Amino acid sequence: MNLKDNHIHIVQKIIFNAGRFLLSAAFIFSGFVKAVDPLGFQYKIQDYLVAFGMASWVPSFFPLLAGIVLSAIEFFIGISLFFGIRRTLASFWALLLMIGMTPLTLYLALFNPVSDCGCFGDAWVLTNWQTFAKNVVLLLTAIGVFRYRKLLVRFISVKMEWLVSLYTLFFVFALSFYCLAHLPVLDFRPYKVGQNILEGMRIPEGAKPSVFETVFILEKNGEKKEFTLEHYPDSTWTFVDTRTVLKEKGYEPVIHDFSMTDLESGEDITEQVLTDKGYTFLLVAHRMEEADDSNIDLINEIYDYSVEHGYRFYCLTFSSEEQIELWMDKTGAEYPFCQMDDITLKTMIRSNPGLMLIKDGTVLNKWSDEDLPDEYVLTDRLENIPLGQQRVESDWHTIGYVVLWFVVPLLLVMGIDILIVRRRDRKKTLALNKEENGGVAPQSTEKNLADKMES
Repeated sequence: MNLKDNHIHIVQKIIFNAGRFLLSAAFIFSGFVKAVDPLGFQYKIQDYLVAFGMASWVPSFFPLLAGIVLSAIEFFIGISLFFGIRRTLASFWALLLMIGMTPLTLYLALFNPVSDCGCFGDAWVLTNWQTFAKNVVLLLTAIGVFRYRKLLVRFISVKMEWLVSLYTLFFVFALSFYCLAHLPVLDFRPYKVGQNILEGMRIPEGAKPSVFETVFILEKNGEKKEFTLEHYPDSTWTFVDTRTVLKEKGYEPVIHDFSMTDLESGEDITEQVLTDKGYTFLLVAHRMEEADDSNIDLINEIYDYSVEHGYRFYCLTFSSEEQIELWMDKTGAEYPFCQMDDITLKTMIRSNPGLMLIKDGTVLNKWSDEDLPDEYVLTDRLENIPLGQQRVESDWHTIGYVVLWFVVPLLLVMGIDILIVRRRDRKKTLALNKEENGGVAPQSTEKNLADKMES
């Protein structure tokens, strides 16, 4: 190899390794934010299935399972590319995913069946055209990385890459199932702890609000049609579902769809709840018919506690009155019910049911169905116990904690790889070369060895 060819080789190596890190960062971030919020990605997959008329084709468990598996694949690809392991497998799957996703995002950009692709969850929401542009860049990068995958620098030896691969898959699956059983360790939604709901709903003076329209999906004689409120048909049509459509884009506050309608009176009680200086428990169950009732006794105890100490308690749901009555009969629920938009409820808390504690419109705490406070915590009035204080959360502290759980074991693996595995292989290679050359090691041994370690 002459000097010119050597320089070209070095430039190619720099370019494609830079592309490898770009691709790696995109896949790690995408896989991580999906793993942190598996239910959120499940809802996005369901939106896709509805938009393409495929919701009835797949079993109910498929969106959640597909979401968890896809997030694990993306995270695995990203980590593999970062460390330069499984280069053929990782670069092939990265290319395959980009080949599949790029045309899909072009379709989304042209026809807008869903508002955003959900590539980066709620952590970074892109428009459909921004998503398509991003995917074009990543597709071109993936083509180059796959074509020149042998130029990718390896940071983990072949003998140790299996351990990194296994731990990566274990970590991402463990993270997904932990966040599924409890709540996302990182909350990127507008109802996170510390958010004042009323302030999030405010529109600056002079700003023009967006105009939304409610579309009702009704069925008659096996045929489904969409109707607006102005063209609502007669009672021969059966209600199926509803969705909100943006008619005119304007200033959109962080929270624009929080509205509590008391089931008994039919009144909108949003403002009086959000302006209440006292504590309010909000039991969120977006679909009563799908809600977990295994901890219903504990929920009833929390309601009794709120009544005893004079706190508000409401159950928010999108379910019909019939389903609410069935829930009351099954669980013995005595708390008042309010109806709210289904999407809003899913956004508020990733649990069905889940519990929120608010005061003066500010979210103080949130619990999944598995982490509800019990009598050992509710020992006094909320004013006098830590539960009644806003939970202090730092996203950066949480990110650092999660990263450490992943990075520290990998650092141990890298240490073993560098200090033990590679040194041992180097000694064996040197000894073998000496034997082959009559006890004299050739000058090129070290270079050949390095080349082997990278291959």
